[in-house]
Amino acid sequence: MAMLQALRLGAHTCVKSGSRDLATLSASHSASVASRSHKVAIVGGGSAGLTIGHQLLRTGAFRAQDIAIVDPNEWHHYQPGWTLVGGGLKDKRQLRARLSSLVDPKISLYAQGVSNFTPEQNTIDLINGHRITYDQLVVCPGIKVDFKSIKGLDEAVHDPHSPVSSIYSYDTCDKTARNIASFKKGKAIFTHPAGVVKCAGAPQKIMWLALDGWRRAGLYNPGDPSKSDTQITFATAMPVMFGVPKYSQRLNELREQRAVDGLFEHDLVGINGNTATLAKPDGSLVEKHFDLLHAVPKMKPYDFVKASSLANESGFVDIDQATLQHNTYGNVWSAGDASGLPTSKTAAAITAQAPVLVSNLLSSLDKRPLQAVYNGYTSCPLLTEYGKVMLAEFKYGGTPHETFGTFVDQGTPRRAFYHLKKDFFPWVYYKFMVEGTWAGPKGWKR
Repeated sequence: MAMLQALRLGAHTCVKSGSRDLATLSASHSASVASRSHKVAIVGGGSAGLTIGHQLLRTGAFRAQDIAIVDPNEWHHYQPGWTLVGGGLKDKRQLRARLSSLVDPKISLYAQGVSNFTPEQNTIDLINGHRITYDQLVVCPGIKVDFKSIKGLDEAVHDPHSPVSSIYSYDTCDKTARNIASFKKGKAIFTHPAGVVKCAGAPQKIMWLALDGWRRAGLYNPGDPSKSDTQITFATAMPVMFGVPKYSQRLNELREQRAVDGLFEHDLVGINGNTATLAKPDGSLVEKHFDLLHAVPKMKPYDFVKASSLANESGFVDIDQATLQHNTYGNVWSAGDASGLPTSKTAAAITAQAPVLVSNLLSSLDKRPLQAVYNGYTSCPLLTEYGKVMLAEFKYGGTPHETFGTFVDQGTPRRAFYHLKKDFFPWVYYKFMVEGTWAGPKGWKR
């Protein structure tokens, strides 16, 4: 109900924060050494970093420059939109903004990478040799999408003439749209890798859009594949279609109805020309010819996080899954893709994580008990065709946790959910979420 009310209220309940220009950014970078001490240092200016930074600022508990964001990137991207770009529904240039333009002038922005954490001394070392000290640290730099993790992928995906593409980077997502549009017949393979994946539904979202486009163009007949010149395969390292049983069952039903060949527990490990090499759990390799390949690279924590004392055995930030506080260092917190939380890594998860982290960080500063609890909520709007989305929402344990479940079955693809994914979410992201005024299913924050 909260989201329904939020959709009605819209921008009338929101206050837009300030922005900085490049001159302001340059001035902040020429600050004295003494000014490199902050009450809160946030490593990462992605969805989590911006949302948390601005939510903290809006509490009124911090003065100008008490909060700092550290991020070397010039551009901030709305990454969930890259699926829409690959499906020909968006121009990728509409889905990015200069990071400096999104950070409130009251927050210090360091356009540098991190080389080292020393949490025992409450310091961060930057690539340029400078050091930042903090009272509280929030670690949310995201994770690395590693195109070199699969042999031959980096070369193929950046070759404009190759039939290999991926929606998992700004540079390559529009190539996916071109490859799908130019494909007329043959074998199309879409892959899902082993390990952690940003937006675990995206590898098949682009497949469903491609299939629907080819069906509409008369290039694919899901009712009788023998009459089609096109064959479609989903090769996934997982044993199922999706990690949440309810939605996995529905997606597998769609796969069978649409005659998509499922290669389960097949992990793409190499590409050579038009041949994909897939590894099975027993170590054996399978080679498959393709005429179009959409490949998803493997993903991993950044080395500066993995090598630090903040990381768990998997390289992610070791935090309590309820409070988001570090399990060793009480003044360290994490959210988003870099965190070791046992839930899917999506922008929607951050809408639920950020208010919990902000509340508990403030409690910690005031030496009060931590009371806010994150239940693992995340969401994956699964595009199943042009015009329909299955809105998967769930919490820890793969349990559905649906906003509209009282009224409709969210396991059934619907047009209303499609417009949320295509139109509403990109709009609300840049207008409100990264400014700290959007809390996902709970609606707008004042």
